[in-house]
Amino acid sequence: MTALVLGIETSCDETGIGIVRGHTLLADALASSVDQHARFGGVVPEVASRAHLEALVPTMQRALDEAKVTLADIDAIAVTSGPGLAGALLVGVAAAKGYALAAEKPIYGVNHLAAHVAVDTLEHGPLPEPAIAMLVSGGHSSLLLVDDLTAGVTPLGATIDDAAGEAFDKVARLLGLGFPGGPIIDRSAREGDPGSIAFPRGLTAPKDQAAHRFDFSFSGLKTAVARWVEARERAGEPVPVADVSASFQEAVVDVLTAKAIDACLTNGVGTLVIGGGVAANSRLRVLAEERAAKHGIAVRVPRPQLCTDNGAMVAALGSHLVAAGVAPSRLDLPADSAMNLTTVSVPG
Repeated sequence: MTALVLGIETSCDETGIGIVRGHTLLADALASSVDQHARFGGVVPEVASRAHLEALVPTMQRALDEAKVTLADIDAIAVTSGPGLAGALLVGVAAAKGYALAAEKPIYGVNHLAAHVAVDTLEHGPLPEPAIAMLVSGGHSSLLLVDDLTAGVTPLGATIDDAAGEAFDKVARLLGLGFPGGPIIDRSAREGDPGSIAFPRGLTAPKDQAAHRFDFSFSGLKTAVARWVEARERAGEPVPVADVSASFQEAVVDVLTAKAIDACLTNGVGTLVIGGGVAANSRLRVLAEERAAKHGIAVRVPRPQLCTDNGAMVAALGSHLVAAGVAPSRLDLPADSAMNLTTVSVPG
């Protein structure tokens, strides 16, 4: 019988426990500390770590109850080993070690970013290989070539400053819209004109093609928005929040989708997987589909609940590793906040 795998995710501000059998999701329990961070305008690592400590055991029980299984029924435990916030990762890794030791189960320390790719298989089935994966979140904006999800992925490009999700948060704070910025700006943009303000597209000039063809930069865009807003305020003119939101969002998704399609065409790949919290953005989904369709590229995006951090994605990657016969990690596996993208799982 296909292995029953439990996944634990605590890399940032979401405590997630997922249970998967093969490509079937049996439970996806989540506890978020986002409200505790909202008054700070961003995630506070110490607050996140404490929230994980408080939420992990009850979230674990909810997942087991939802799947109608016990810990003894689980065949393997997967846990996010990195990258992420060091203190938050430590909570999940320590808990996974405890559960694995107590229940005598093998443990797999997995890469958070690779898990964002694996979760798509719970909705769309096996991933065609090779595929291009674009992961966009508060901490990451990456383009990856996925030849074999269990063996490793090849980084093609990444953010060189602010990640896409981070830029959404900062612009939302600038506009007084609150935190987290992604969903708020997405809603605000629906009432605005995306062509009303010509914001810059970072790293898209001809001079950037050699060194940064698949890299991302959103720091300059964030600064351009700030300067535009400040100029309006100095002139005593009202700031058209919806238009700013729409124009900013369009600049972000224009760059993301253009580089993702370019990566597919350059590498002769016909499948694009989009994951991470920003993948829930409605305009990103639409523009990616439109541009991919012109080149016969299939786009796979999980439903929004699976795009943000969750335990299901960790369990999904763990299930892939078990099925491929990859050896479990050692019990003293580390929490690696700077885990390299080429490492899918911590070796035994």
